[in-house]
Amino acid sequence: MHRITLAALAAGAVLLLHGPPLLAQTAPPGEMPAAPLGVPGTRLGSGTSWIPDASAVHTLMTRAGPWSLMGQGDIVLYGDAAGTGRGGSQIGSTNWLMLMAMRQAGSGLLRLDAMVSAEPATVGKGGYPLILQTGESYRGQPLHDRQHPHDLWMELSAAYERPLTRGLALSLYAAPVGEPALGPVAFMHRPSAADDPFANIAHHWQDATHITYGVATVGLFTHDIKLEGSVFNGREPDEDRYDFDFRPLDSWSVRLSANPAPRWSLNASYGFLKSPEGLHPGESVARFGASAMYVRPFGGSGQWASALVYGANRQSTVGRSAHPVSNSVLVESDLRFDARNAVFGRVTWVQKDTAELVVSGMPDARYGVATLSLGYVRQVARRRAVGLDVGLRGDLGYVPAALRSVYGTRTPAGLILFARLRPASTGRGAGRRMRGMQMGMAGR
Repeated sequence: MHRITLAALAAGAVLLLHGPPLLAQTAPPGEMPAAPLGVPGTRLGSGTSWIPDASAVHTLMTRAGPWSLMGQGDIVLYGDAAGTGRGGSQIGSTNWLMLMAMRQAGSGLLRLDAMVSAEPATVGKGGYPLILQTGESYRGQPLHDRQHPHDLWMELSAAYERPLTRGLALSLYAAPVGEPALGPVAFMHRPSAADDPFANIAHHWQDATHITYGVATVGLFTHDIKLEGSVFNGREPDEDRYDFDFRPLDSWSVRLSANPAPRWSLNASYGFLKSPEGLHPGESVARFGASAMYVRPFGGSGQWASALVYGANRQSTVGRSAHPVSNSVLVESDLRFDARNAVFGRVTWVQKDTAELVVSGMPDARYGVATLSLGYVRQVARRRAVGLDVGLRGDLGYVPAALRSVYGTRTPAGLILFARLRPASTGRGAGRRMRGMQMGMAGR
């Protein structure tokens, strides 16, 4: 199975670099299918979420008969060193490849998405070092100070949108593997994290449900506002990253999204997750939060994208009253000077208890922990529409005095050197072309 997964990743890299012109050229204007109510294609985030309309995109586009095809992906080779024995060091690869196929279907738009990752083989089931990260398990033990790998199957979904009136449209989304209407856009699809390929320590307070084995979502939207609800399987993926972890659709969520102007995207959501952690089957979680994303032009061809994300969990255990709310806040920004150079930064604060941090010999307590991440990335080569980037990211953590003996310091640090292969920066021009391709269906 590992050899099959590695072969698929290698094939994806070859396709990006040497594939036929179909995937190496931007589709000419007018070839994208119309979107209900004139909603631009650049608004699409992960699952059914929205990002700002003015976002630049890293997408390859073409057509095959009535289908419009779009490809996205990141293939990252990293060397990761954490400045504490709780994280260690590792050489590996984070990666994902996604193909979207869209066509007109009656008076609406049909979209099929498939997304895969070779991380079970290239990162390993125990994940990569990330100081103060928690969530999911390996060999029957909770992971700590490591980020779990993505599953082989990250998304297999179908979505259909059609207008009901001149100003109102219906959206339907069904996925054996997909994302419910809960939380902000997943971190790898946020413009504010476009140049940072690694997760944040509040992932399981904010966007961890972006891989869920069983989702159905219904929404109503106008040109600027969308209200949607989901039923889904609330259990996190288990440590067998190659299978399908199907369970009953025992959880639910609602989300309200708004794009009041091309540079802004806002959302707020609430969800109930039935027994999300396999190690604690009697414990459920209410997760709620809100986010704001903003993008603006920078210089002649650059972009500055920022996000503010709040996420919270309230755990409840069978036979016991609900636990206090644990909170998280994230602020991140990505400044792309031009098509070749970018800097990025992220500050994350989150409340984690001794069980989540896997700290033994100490009384049960909750601690506010934080990380500051800063990085730089530069494109060093480009072939057709694919760029090769090199980057450096530094992490500086903060723990309270009570955890000094656990980490050996109150400011644990880490450093990641990486090289990345992905569709080259499209800049604002391609974003405008993509929006121009959306002819709209407001008059139907």
